[in-house]
Amino acid sequence: MKRQIKICHLYPEILNLYGDRGNVIALYRRCLWHGLAVHIQPVTVGEAVDFLDTDLVFIGGGQDREQAAIYRDLVEVKGPYLLAAAEQGMAILAVCGGFQLLGKYYRTQHGEIMKGVGLFDAWTEAGRGRLIGDVVLETDLWEEEPRTIVGFENHSGRTFLGEGVKQPLGRVLQGFGNDGASKMEGAVSGNAIGTYLHGSLLPKNPRLADYLIRCGLERRYGPEGSYLTTLNDELEYRAHQAAAQRAVARRC
Repeated sequence: MKRQIKICHLYPEILNLYGDRGNVIALYRRCLWHGLAVHIQPVTVGEAVDFLDTDLVFIGGGQDREQAAIYRDLVEVKGPYLLAAAEQGMAILAVCGGFQLLGKYYRTQHGEIMKGVGLFDAWTEAGRGRLIGDVVLETDLWEEEPRTIVGFENHSGRTFLGEGVKQPLGRVLQGFGNDGASKMEGAVSGNAIGTYLHGSLLPKNPRLADYLIRCGLERRYGPEGSYLTTLNDELEYRAHQAAAQRAVARRC
């Protein structure tokens, strides 16, 4: 019998900047290539989801208007259950606006405070200018090469990490990162990852995609059931290298 993995895509029709939906497509295809039975559950405002029977959650990015549209449903309704499942090992990838709302709070340009879910010991302050461009990170999430992650950022929020964050997603080699100054990008808490990287992120970063899949499998089957097959990722790494070279060229 095939091992299965259940993936929840939160607010797909609302939070989908810069092709964020492509991350779910990449997860789906790689799960199939690894011989897994994969179930994708899109969940929007007002719809129920059983996070205790979910292995991996993806939430994309949106501007202030989109964040306001899902705010109450995410923070007040689904948030406590998502937080409880994350503490039990559920994997999460949250991009941009989703990352901000899973932190402690987001302070808008007008000084309004949007309280977050509190999964990440992080908070976001609206900035005056936007941080835009291609990004290259070096990560410690795995030991195999390449340990770089590539993506595209476009955000005005400045996110700051507290001591409760296990580690950033990576150290900024090219680009701005969380706040434009700390040289840190994203946040890791348990099996949850928050990041500003769009792109789509996962098609160009197969090691990160497989890291999330393994975390999801480990939640359902334990460490002995989290193994993955070896895939031919030549095309994925060519895209990865092209994005990294583009980032370096634009900074020169």
